[in-house]
Amino acid sequence: MADPDLASPLIQHQTSDQQEVVISIDVDGDDSGLDLPAVGKPVCEENHDSRVSRGFEFDHLNPSNPFGFLSEAEPPVLGPTTVDPFRNDTPGVCGLYEAIKIVICLPIALVRLVLFGASLAVGYLATKLALAGWKDKHNPMPQWRCRIMWITRICTRCILFSFGYQWIRRKGKPARREIAPIVVSNHVSYIEPIFYFYELSPTIVASESHDSLPFVGTIIRAMQVIYVNRFSQTSRKDAVHEIKRKASCDRFPRLLLFPEGTTTNGKVLISFQLGAFIPGYPIQPVVVRYPHVHFDQSWGNISLLMLMFRMFTQFHNFMEVEYLPVIYPSDNQKQNAVRLSQKTSHAIATSLNVVQTSHSYGDLMLLNRATELKLQNPSNYMVEMARVESLFHVSSVEAVRFLDTFSSMNPDSSGRVRLVDFLRVFKLKPCPLSKGIFGFIDVDKAGSITFRQFLFASAHVSTQPLFQQICELSFSHCDADGDGYISIQELGDALKHKIPNWNKDEIQGMYSLLDDDKDQKISKNDFLSCLRRIPLLIAIFAPNIVPT
Repeated sequence: MADPDLASPLIQHQTSDQQEVVISIDVDGDDSGLDLPAVGKPVCEENHDSRVSRGFEFDHLNPSNPFGFLSEAEPPVLGPTTVDPFRNDTPGVCGLYEAIKIVICLPIALVRLVLFGASLAVGYLATKLALAGWKDKHNPMPQWRCRIMWITRICTRCILFSFGYQWIRRKGKPARREIAPIVVSNHVSYIEPIFYFYELSPTIVASESHDSLPFVGTIIRAMQVIYVNRFSQTSRKDAVHEIKRKASCDRFPRLLLFPEGTTTNGKVLISFQLGAFIPGYPIQPVVVRYPHVHFDQSWGNISLLMLMFRMFTQFHNFMEVEYLPVIYPSDNQKQNAVRLSQKTSHAIATSLNVVQTSHSYGDLMLLNRATELKLQNPSNYMVEMARVESLFHVSSVEAVRFLDTFSSMNPDSSGRVRLVDFLRVFKLKPCPLSKGIFGFIDVDKAGSITFRQFLFASAHVSTQPLFQQICELSFSHCDADGDGYISIQELGDALKHKIPNWNKDEIQGMYSLLDDDKDQKISKNDFLSCLRRIPLLIAIFAPNIVPT
């Protein structure tokens, strides 16, 4: 080992035959006015390079990103969903103990079924009597009609008894209506609405579809229900207006909302809708638990009839209801429903000792659609839709359409799709551009993609500010003669600039894909509709022009 020379500099002066190498460090994407040279370039050469402006011509900007003409950013990378908030742990009868118990309880179940039917019939007749001749449903129900509804409330307690809830443990007390006009609760089963009707006789917010349910529709109309169509922006606004109006008047009953918007298995708390929190009134959270060992009472991946049968054939079903302290919105929170929602959901999750997730009713739609499509392990296709909607403003209906496209690629049992199936569905042939599109989706470079990655990439592309403009520009570029339609010859001419050596069958396949209404011609509406459905195809059609 050479003797150390303390007088010599640690970095020797560079000789003329050496090339200076400078490492470029990207500080979290912050330009800060500094132009740092790229790795391996001499400083003198880098200083003479001009900055490349972002534009439509992306091939020279970032070859690995075929959508650089829209944005140089890549889709966000989020971990896979590891929990299924809708899974019922006991969808079937498991174990000898449960089988023997069901046999023993069958005679009891018959008695309970008779009690259930009689209570439902008496309650229904009492409700019809209370509603008879009542026209002014815009105002609170008259007191004499409310007294008749007490018969129905007693019948609902008998119904709970018939389902095996002989006693229900309560903790805390409901606050007075003038203190907390709005009550919110977690939602696990169809049992909670029955219990709350007996306990509080509130006005509920429910889906419009509930109005057509036999017996149930009549009873909830007597509760002066606020109907809402979750897919209609106008309906949601009208519902919020009604919540404000009824919460502000003490002559109306208190309002009950299930802000999760659907039932879960109670092991997590999914994202809250904001309808209960927009009015800015004090909120009383209520927590419902169903302690169990052998029978999960949650209404998840189990039919209603099976769930009722299992309840009828239990010795006793346990239920606990805890009324939490009232949450008062601060002056800022009256103007910020999100903060009030977060404060309320945190209180409920803490009491339940569960985590909060970004799942929503949209995930249940994806789960049900994956089941309908007979995809293996349907829970693989949940994506925590509340977060997706927040990031990309993609609706649940649009996400289901993306799932339909993804399912046509024949995902394997783990929910992954290979390049060959991706190209088959998109009518593409292997080439650097088509592989670049696949690589753009495959953010973890595993050689296959998941629905979550496909959805994120598609939504990321379709929500870029320039997407609509470039779609229209692409149509004009393909419509060479300007007659408002793209002929198969024009399509072939446009495609050969991006992907060479297309044969007639391949061009015909792409033509059929773009012909959205299947009328054998591609109009502008057809073209734009297809790109909205499959936004990743914009990389194939975007013209290479740089704006001046």
